[in-house]
Amino acid sequence: MAGQLFAYIAHKNGVADDSALELVTAAAKIQADTGATALVVGSGGDLDTVCNEMAASFEQVWKFDHQALSYPNAEVIRKLLAGLLPADAMILLPHDTFGMDLGPGLSVKMDSAYVPDVVAIEGLEGDQLKAVRQEYSGMVSTHVNCNVGGGAVLTCRPGSFPADESRSAGGQVVDKSSEIGDLTVRRQYIEVVAAEVGDVDITKEDVLVSVGRGIEDQDNIEIAEDLAKAIGSVVSCSRPIVDAKWLEKSRQVGTSGQTVKPKVYLALGISGSFQHMGGIKGNPFIVAVNKNPKAPIFQVADVGVVADILDFIPELTEKIQESK
Repeated sequence: MAGQLFAYIAHKNGVADDSALELVTAAAKIQADTGATALVVGSGGDLDTVCNEMAASFEQVWKFDHQALSYPNAEVIRKLLAGLLPADAMILLPHDTFGMDLGPGLSVKMDSAYVPDVVAIEGLEGDQLKAVRQEYSGMVSTHVNCNVGGGAVLTCRPGSFPADESRSAGGQVVDKSSEIGDLTVRRQYIEVVAAEVGDVDITKEDVLVSVGRGIEDQDNIEIAEDLAKAIGSVVSCSRPIVDAKWLEKSRQVGTSGQTVKPKVYLALGISGSFQHMGGIKGNPFIVAVNKNPKAPIFQVADVGVVADILDFIPELTEKIQESK
């Protein structure tokens, strides 16, 4: 039989990441009757706040409080979890930059299976876990049958599982801090260097008009700016636009750019790679326009339009202006 299921909770300044409640849903797909035990790692008073918050969604929360855990250093946390979790544990991580750093090495240390970037879970039968991943930038879905009898580490793509907002678990917080052993590692945390904020702070906007490769030319960004002005928002973008130096880095949404939490997100000519979608939090209303009907963005969009954005954007702008 598969071992105990755990979910690693990412958090910052006493607030759990949006991925935490998504992992509740992912865990229920694996073990609907028992769910997962939350792992809350850190240092200081904010840790209790996160633990109490997670106890509303998980039946059990394991707390690890140690000065060495004050910053999420993957090397330190790998050593912690490999030393304290059962050898056959199944561990769910968010598939973000930290999860991608932590996951592979953790599976090696625990001698367990590793399944990255999971977008769906079809269930667990005995020791066989059936999961779905995506290949070729989301163009192909891969169905994986994995033996988890000896444990497993799974990273779940943010936004792929709906957040469980029920908060009805009434769970128990168990302080495991006294069991922490030596956490000495070679890699040491030095400091956090905040990215410079440009002329516009896209992280504060409720509505974003975001453009990708489909905009085709720097001169065409003007039509996106006209649309943004018409609806009272600002223009953001995916990485190729920044790489082409058509917009500044502070406008980029994604795991290598800014993390945004708008109420409405217009994805115009954006394919929807996990690197881009990883920068979008809070389950916004997503409107996607792309001339490729198989673009991955349509799998997460609330409204999808198959069209050339160079034709669609000016027409939408005109209609909005007319309505005013």
